[in-house]
Amino acid sequence: MSISPLEFPSFSSLGGAAGVQAPNVINPAGPAGPEAVGATKGVDGAEFGDLVLDGIDRLEGLNDRADNLAVQAATGKLENIHDYTVAASEASIAGQLTVAVRNRAVEAFNEIMRMQV
Repeated sequence: MSISPLEFPSFSSLGGAAGVQAPNVINPAGPAGPEAVGATKGVDGAEFGDLVLDGIDRLEGLNDRADNLAVQAATGKLENIHDYTVAASEASIAGQLTVAVRNRAVEAFNEIMRMQV
């Protein structure tokens, strides 16, 4: 019996949990200047703000799905209870990841603000 790996749709835009790669921030072959630094660009050339909003929308979708399955389980309309447990686990892990990313971003912002000019 083989067990297929879980797929987390909220991480698919990042290449999956195992395939996450850091974005290319500096292009050493290109000219120096604003064109060489991709500070606001993310995966597939999307803006950072768009990626954040997309991630939050996906997290909300996972939470909504888990909530709907919880209601179905409570009313007896859910045939497979494991669907709810998987959805609840996905929503929980995605929430924990979101909080961790937020904490890192706040730490980075505070560190930048402490820099002396």
